[in-house]
Amino acid sequence: MRWGSFFQEMGIDMIEIGVKQKLTVMNRVDFGVYLGEPGREEKVLLPIKQVPENTKPGDAFTVFIYRDSEDRLIATVREPRMQLGEIALLKAVEINDIGAFFDWGLEKDLLVPYKEQLFAPEVGKEYLVALYLDKSSRLCGTMRIYDFLREDSPYQKDDIIHGTVYQIHEEIGAFVAVDNKYHAVIPKKEIFAPILPGAAVEARVTGVREDGKLNLSIRKKAYLQMDEDCEQIIKVMERYKGVLPFTDKNVDPDRIRTEFSLSKNAFKRAIGRLLKENRIKITDNTIEYRK
Repeated sequence: MRWGSFFQEMGIDMIEIGVKQKLTVMNRVDFGVYLGEPGREEKVLLPIKQVPENTKPGDAFTVFIYRDSEDRLIATVREPRMQLGEIALLKAVEINDIGAFFDWGLEKDLLVPYKEQLFAPEVGKEYLVALYLDKSSRLCGTMRIYDFLREDSPYQKDDIIHGTVYQIHEEIGAFVAVDNKYHAVIPKKEIFAPILPGAAVEARVTGVREDGKLNLSIRKKAYLQMDEDCEQIIKVMERYKGVLPFTDKNVDPDRIRTEFSLSKNAFKRAIGRLLKENRIKITDNTIEYRK
């Protein structure tokens, strides 16, 4: 709930922090204009450098409300990359002893405290961050975005989606924010190459769960993926000078995952295709490329 809206509906004066709102110029001072709502006492400053020259009482501005470096409520006409409760892909710009700071489009960078980090972000890289109010009513960022994601995506099985990886779970897989707002996961069994948080992914919806969350695969359907898998195997064979020191029957699945970024089933399917096309031959202990 946006508590500012609640208090206003109850007749309590409050300018809503963390969201854009339309406010009226109540009076002008040397260092800016004070904005508010007619009939309400609370006002907030819009600094002079953001005030057009001919501004007068009664004019209206759509502004975003946040706290400045001295913890005072302040208005800005600049566009933040997100509002309260929303998620955005932000670049880390500084790390210090209280947390990480992210560029979110305003003069004051957004703090993500250490307790709100899933892992240590790196300066210059982008990560998904959600905006929330802490216990002191200060706007903060969190990389723990799970509870901010939605379960009402419009996607169905076999749709192609775009999203951002925000967390890796060793036992479950890669958690993805589809369109940076919907719940999704790439199961561990579908991951055959390293994926890092912050990575942009294009994936296929393999299923929609009863709760609305999406299961994804970064691989295409088997019959569409096989051509790429075959070429991947050939590239690896070239590194082995055309001879793999194992066959599809005696190779360990972990080695296939490491060498080819494939599951054993996908590897065997591709080997079958290459054999049928007479591009390889298989001996008792090797797979050899036919030039």
